[in-house]
Amino acid sequence: METRLLLCDDHKLFREGLKTLLEKRPGLRVVAEAADGPGAVAASLESRPDVVIMDISMPRLNGIEATRKILELRPDCRVIVLSMHSDRRFVKEALKAGASAYLLKDSACDELCAAVAAVAEGKTYLSPAIAHIVVAECVGRGSRDDGAAFSVLSAREREVLQLLAEGRSTKQIALHLRLSVKTVETHRMQTMRKLDIHSIAGLTKYAIQEGLVSL
Repeated sequence: METRLLLCDDHKLFREGLKTLLEKRPGLRVVAEAADGPGAVAASLESRPDVVIMDISMPRLNGIEATRKILELRPDCRVIVLSMHSDRRFVKEALKAGASAYLLKDSACDELCAAVAAVAEGKTYLSPAIAHIVVAECVGRGSRDDGAAFSVLSAREREVLQLLAEGRSTKQIALHLRLSVKTVETHRMQTMRKLDIHSIAGLTKYAIQEGLVSL
């Protein structure tokens, strides 16, 4: 039985290399690729993949928010997060968003294929390199998330913050999110108030620190 894959990463060379490796394996076929978060959501609807392989650091909409949107629209789909981030916040929020697996980008191709096989059968797969994070969370040894973007801000506020940090104007954000300019300004002010940050430069620095955007 063939497993249809969607590859989501903003680096074309990485996607091409991953596609070559995966399609050498029997039963795996890459049916689409996406270079940003909104593209990943659209491709999941258009190409109907069984499994989405998702990076976290994605332009316009990060991989965690994209995962959440994909699974709202296609609950039958499975998402594997393949990221360079091993921080517990990203692991925790990816799983909360509905991801079925979390692997680091330095994992071997054999491990990724094992994860694809597991999630295609409805199972969960965690890379051994980060499994201890989930165990610590379950037994209450996880550190507090006070001040972290995913615990302090709403999903819409995180979207606006990411787009601001990527250099988009209020008008561009409103058009992209299909909101009024006034609504975007309200989200920006609420974000500044919650974070106690009072400049776009400060918001940009915070978004980079939180992994919402990359340098």
